[in-house]
Amino acid sequence: MFRPTRRAFIKTVLGAAAFSAARLSVAQAPQVSTIAGTGIAGYEAEGANGLLATETPVNNPYGLVIGPDGALYFCEVDTGRIRRLDLGSKRLSTIAGTGEKGFVREARLASQTSFSAPHEIRFDEQGNLYVVERDGHVVRRIAAVSGFVSTVAGTGVAGYSGDGRSSVLAQLRQPHSLAFDSQGNLLICDIGNSRLRTVSIETGVITTLAGTGERVATPDSGPLEGTPLLGPRSLDTDPDGNAYLVLREGNAVYQLDIQGNRLQRIAGTGEKGYSGDGGAALEATFNGPKGIAYSRADHSLYIVDTENHVIRRMSLGSGIIDTVLGSGERGDGPDGYPGACKLNRPHGVCVEDGVVYVSDSENHRIRAITGILI
Repeated sequence: MFRPTRRAFIKTVLGAAAFSAARLSVAQAPQVSTIAGTGIAGYEAEGANGLLATETPVNNPYGLVIGPDGALYFCEVDTGRIRRLDLGSKRLSTIAGTGEKGFVREARLASQTSFSAPHEIRFDEQGNLYVVERDGHVVRRIAAVSGFVSTVAGTGVAGYSGDGRSSVLAQLRQPHSLAFDSQGNLLICDIGNSRLRTVSIETGVITTLAGTGERVATPDSGPLEGTPLLGPRSLDTDPDGNAYLVLREGNAVYQLDIQGNRLQRIAGTGEKGYSGDGGAALEATFNGPKGIAYSRADHSLYIVDTENHVIRRMSLGSGIIDTVLGSGERGDGPDGYPGACKLNRPHGVCVEDGVVYVSDSENHRIRAITGILI
């Protein structure tokens, strides 16, 4: 996953007055801890200095990402807010969203803009923050310099149209995820249309990269164009030009060679289940996976196996898969040993500086795992 320069972001409305170099340190033994949320859904106005994150309620967090200022950003799908967690001061603030659902096309400041079920967020290389909205059927951008919100893709009306035209004239249907490829083009999981779409950074034109609109099984390999995608739910990219796509209904992970116009199944049999740890990822089973993150540090994929209530790791070097967080049972904690910590339908994951951050969505917590990266 690519992120912008710090200089560009420091000027943003997102309110980072100074870069905080403090980070959660990597422990000697694997540990998981709650870093935001109380376990009860809610919202408290933070004030100018923010509130201590572990004493502040959050509400169904989904996508999360480290920003160019070193803070952790996450979106709340139920409230439509974008929150910022300063990992140094451990204080939480809101940088976008009013707490109400809605879509207004004209530009407004992020704090005055409503978002409808934001699922994931990403920064581009200029420090702009992109938000994909499931119920708004759009992708929007919070400008790094001005702080104004604009629409990048979608009309706000669900549908499928617009390929070969400006992305703001195109229709999406419940988009769930977004990422940037190695050229800076925007990739969108248009799950309601069973398609992966892309917006050119140079022209702003949208096209379909993969998917046919049919909800049928995805073959093990094939060209991107003309190949069906069964539930394209989440994706991330690596520096080598590959994208990694999670199929929610397909219960599998695919590697996409965008320049080579090919896709290949690399994890999951397609059957629903929870098996395969310690063996080849191709023989493993998933249950409704809904998030993925590439980690350069260990050249691995971290996969949110949502309906199994676990986070799994696939080594791209060896092809072996294991579980790094969760017991496979639905519950809430306890913090401490990652294998004993129960989760409740997690949705988001990101990796930075040896720490794996997880949105434990229906426990209304953000958790951090340390000590698992070699």
